[in-house]
Amino acid sequence: MKNYQLSDFDYYLPPELIAQEAMIPRDHSRLLVLDSTNGKISHQHFFDLPKFLGPGDLLVVNDSKVFPARLLGKKKITGGGVEVFLHQKITDDTWECLIGGKVKSEMEIEFDLDNNFFATVLDHKENTWRVKFSLGGEDLMKAIFKFGLTPLPPYIKSTHDESFERNRYQTVYADDAKLGSVAAPTAGLHFTPDLLKEISDKGVEILNITLHVGLGTFLPVKTENLNDHKMHSEYAEISPEVAQKIVIAKKGGRRIFAVGTTACRTLEAWANDFDLLGGEGMQGFSKFTDIFIRPGYQFKAVDGLITNFHLPKSTLLMLISALAGKENITKAYEIAVKEQYRFFSYGDAMIIAPKLLP
Repeated sequence: MKNYQLSDFDYYLPPELIAQEAMIPRDHSRLLVLDSTNGKISHQHFFDLPKFLGPGDLLVVNDSKVFPARLLGKKKITGGGVEVFLHQKITDDTWECLIGGKVKSEMEIEFDLDNNFFATVLDHKENTWRVKFSLGGEDLMKAIFKFGLTPLPPYIKSTHDESFERNRYQTVYADDAKLGSVAAPTAGLHFTPDLLKEISDKGVEILNITLHVGLGTFLPVKTENLNDHKMHSEYAEISPEVAQKIVIAKKGGRRIFAVGTTACRTLEAWANDFDLLGGEGMQGFSKFTDIFIRPGYQFKAVDGLITNFHLPKSTLLMLISALAGKENITKAYEIAVKEQYRFFSYGDAMIIAPKLLP
């Protein structure tokens, strides 16, 4: 087994292939089908997905909901602009954040003085800052939804208003009770209610699990030696009801398809704690996970994956290389570039699994 380095996961992407607009309708994006057994590739559309799923399969989606995590403020003393990107809640009024702009401890950042909405910078740890808000609990969340912006990736230069992006940068199955992601689980953006019904009508069971997408999913890898990269923890949960269904399916040899790398990481973090084939894990779990999947990893829960095209040198590219094989992914990405697929969050999709194509 080759000891891969960060540079092994670089590739050339023409800037014009970075999708700036979400596909409308959602399921009209393209779908690259990759058979991980033989490396064969087929070009389809996302609405063709049901052709590759069958009775008894499980389709596992991440139902976490994105909240408007970008807050634009001003330094109280100088009036200089600051962007506060909410990452993880610590207490009712204190969050771990990324901050764009030069700040220091005890500095106050104002968002809306009429509503007494400001934050005090507390301290710095690695890539993030802790900030304490003037509001807490439900009042803070109301202010975030009133003044916050959809956390679109920086490579998307949206021309749409906030209301459009709040709707479009969200899966149709996002659960209001599972609010907590600072980025969308983008593989799920391609699904429509009608497509989900068509898949269900084929005898595919659709199950919800949760991973609140945070820095662990999208922060860049900065170490050439992958062993030196430390993932940020993200909260994940699988209910006992869902866990029981997956364990029974796994023991019965049925296929488990994860929608997105976040659903995949959640399933594998759970499976690493239990012997699914031995019938363990039916109680599900709820925990923070920092699982880092890269080539050499042996998958214990996931058989197939539906995913988007990922950034060079990203942990997401490493994950799909672990599932499909590095050579197969390298070839697929070369073909995707040649065929002018659309890349990244608003781009096209792939389905990766064994025995998809003859």
